Parts: sequence; C-alpha cells; structure tokens
Amino acid sequence: MKILVTGNMGYIGPVLIPILRKYIDDAYIIGYDSGFFAHCLTAARMFPEALVDCQYFGDVRSIPDHILKGVDAVVHLAAVSNDPMGNKFENVTSAINYESSVNLAIKALAHKVDRFVFASSCSMYGFAEGGPPRKETDALNPLSVYARSKVATEQALASMDTGGTTITSLRFSTACGMSTRLRLDLVLNDFVACAIAAKEITVLSDGKPWRPLIDVKDMARAIIWALTRDPNETSHYLAVNVGADEWNYQVCDLANAVAAAVPGTTVGINANAPPDKRSYRVDFSLYKQVAPNHQPQVKLDQTIDELRIGMEHMGFNDSNFRSSQYMRLKALERHIVEHRLNDHLYWI
Repeated sequence: MKILVTGNMGYIGPVLIPILRKYIDDAYIIGYDSGFFAHCLTAARMFPEALVDCQYFGDVRSIPDHILKGVDAVVHLAAVSNDPMGNKFENVTSAINYESSVNLAIKALAHKVDRFVFASSCSMYGFAEGGPPRKETDALNPLSVYARSKVATEQALASMDTGGTTITSLRFSTACGMSTRLRLDLVLNDFVACAIAAKEITVLSDGKPWRPLIDVKDMARAIIWALTRDPNETSHYLAVNVGADEWNYQVCDLANAVAAAVPGTTVGINANAPPDKRSYRVDFSLYKQVAPNHQPQVKLDQTIDELRIGMEHMGFNDSNFRSSQYMRLKALERHIVEHRLNDHLYWI
C-alpha cells in the first residue's frame, strides 16, 4: 500500500509512521510537510523521517498532482492545529485546514485513491455542558476558527461523490502522550511539564470543563483502522468520534492525576475564573461498534508516566516552557520574527 501522509513532521507523524510500518506489511510511505516544526525534536534517538520511503517538503496549499500518482491512501494530518494558532492566523487557518483539505480530497478522488483519512476533531462539539455525551448525530457547536474549519471540511467531504473511495473523518479527542516532536500546548502534556519543571500545576480555568483525551499511539491505531476498514460494513463516508468513554475527564481531575504521579506537586485552581466555553463529553459507542479491534489501549496513568519519563530523559526543566518552541504558536511566531515565514505562513 502506497500511503501519502501530510503533516508527517508534526506531533502525531513520528508516532504514526512506525505503527504504519508494524501493521501494514507492504507500506510504502510518502511524507509531505512544510517543515515548520521539523526542528522541534524531543528525546529523539534518530531523525523520525528516516522511516519514510520518500519525504517531500512543500505547502499543503499547493501539493503537486504528481505526488498523488499511484497513491493508494492519503492520511491527511496537515493543519493549523489548535485554537491559539487559529485565532492568530484566522484566514490562513481557513486556507490550510479547510480549502487545502477539500482540494486535496478532490485530487485524491481524481487519482482514484482508495482511502482518504481526515484528522478531524471532537472540538466541534464546543460547549455541550448539559445532557448526555455527544454522539455523531448530535448538533455541532464549533466555538473557534479551528473547530469551524474541521466542521466545514467534514461537510464538504460528506457531500462528495466518492466514486468508490473510502473517506473517514476521525473526530479525535484531545491528543496527549509522548512524541519525538512533543507539544506542550495540550492540556495533559502541559500539566506534566508544569509538574516536572516547577512542581506546581496552575489550572487557568475553574477546573470543571470536560475534555475527552486520547493517547497519540491510540490515534495511530485509529488511522490503521481507517486505512483497512470494510466500507460495506458501514459506508464509504464515515465521521466517527475516536476515543473511549473512560477518557472523558474534567480538567481538575487531570491535574490531580498528574500531581499524584509526580510527588511533591501542588495543584492551584482558579475558582474565580470565568467559565471555559469549551466543555464537552463525547460518546464513543459508534467507534467501539465499528472498530472493536482498534480500541484505545493506553490508560491515563500510563500516558502520564511515559510523558514523565520522556521529559526526564530530555532533561526538561523549563518552567517558562509556555514561551518556548514546545508551544506550536510560539514556534511559528519565532519563524516570523526572524524573517523565515511571512504573515501568511509561507517560507520567505
């Protein structure tokens, strides 16, 4: 299987590629990435992209047609990947996350690609405080540019004549876990970094918002399922929440779990903070039904422990990490300040 992975040099790619190698015997893997975060290596014993068969550097807004020649599957990870970046680069987020995703899907269909896997997000449920956990059939309430871009892309994919191509929109829970390009702008990863660097976790909200989480290794397992699922058992287009019911946590519970795993850590919660508008529990029963052999396997304590060990191996002790390249927005801003990127996120 010839697989094109866009955005493979981010947080998920270095974890995904070895798992593709393990579970898809005949995988020929092509990477396509802008290289924005290629330098953000953490605890890497080797260059992660040594495991791909071919690496292209380019902007996802203009992928050349020839790269799709002979490709059997596209795993589309490339995106402006969180709310702070989306808010800072609103028009760019729409262009990269929505317009380029739709254009890539159209090209994939034209090249008769068999599988198209889109990395979507449960953040599209937005504020869903009352009622039961949200299912795929429930109303969406995207509260950010990032979330709206995922909704718009899903709507476009669902309306396409697939022509036999199997399209899967994986609505991922909030990512967490260790990677050789670690991100610390993710809630659990942030808390572990706070515990290790300062022995103090400061929760900026009142701690009550709900978040569904998923370890990055389990995200990779879901992608394997999407690449191999039988469309006759469901449909050629499917949007599905990816995670596990037991991974729905309140933010305060995550902070306390990390503090328990890193002795001497205190937790401070801002009881007077205004309510966080992003709060949602998610129902994963459909994913359990359609992907019984690819269910999440990593537990919360295991993810915390792997993050702790990984950061200690890095010699991590930066209490000011929220101003560092571990925050993807800060990495982009540094490229701009040092005149490597322009304000539209094109290399100069």
